[in-house]
Amino acid sequence: MENNTARFEKLLVKNGLKRTAPRLQVLEILSGRDSATSQPYLEQVMGKDADRVTLYRVLQAFEEKGIIHKVLDQQGTANYAICSDSCSAHEHHDEHVHFNCDNCHKIYCLDTVKIPALKVPAGFKVDHLNLIATGICASCSDKIN
Repeated sequence: MENNTARFEKLLVKNGLKRTAPRLQVLEILSGRDSATSQPYLEQVMGKDADRVTLYRVLQAFEEKGIIHKVLDQQGTANYAICSDSCSAHEHHDEHVHFNCDNCHKIYCLDTVKIPALKVPAGFKVDHLNLIATGICASCSDKIN
């Protein structure tokens, strides 16, 4: 069984990115979370291991290469989650619904709930489609009841 570091190194090489400690650390953090993660949270967890500019560049490169996708929460804050293996720099194939909990404010990828293809008028080009469901997540629901 391949460990995470080896898997992440292969992912970086496959996407033409150098292996750096901040890149590996971001992948480790994102893969270990059950919800999308904001840049401020990543900054807090990484501490002095990566400054804000480095982290911004890592996230930007990962998004451009199709390694992660960005989803905005209800306040407009960008949150990031790892994409499926089928995404690339040119094509984002992982179009799924996101769930934003009104209580804990976590954003979950609902990978099994796919967004259907959107037919738009001639001359229009869809670059990204984002669908967010809101409500109470299972964890918060258990705490409330």
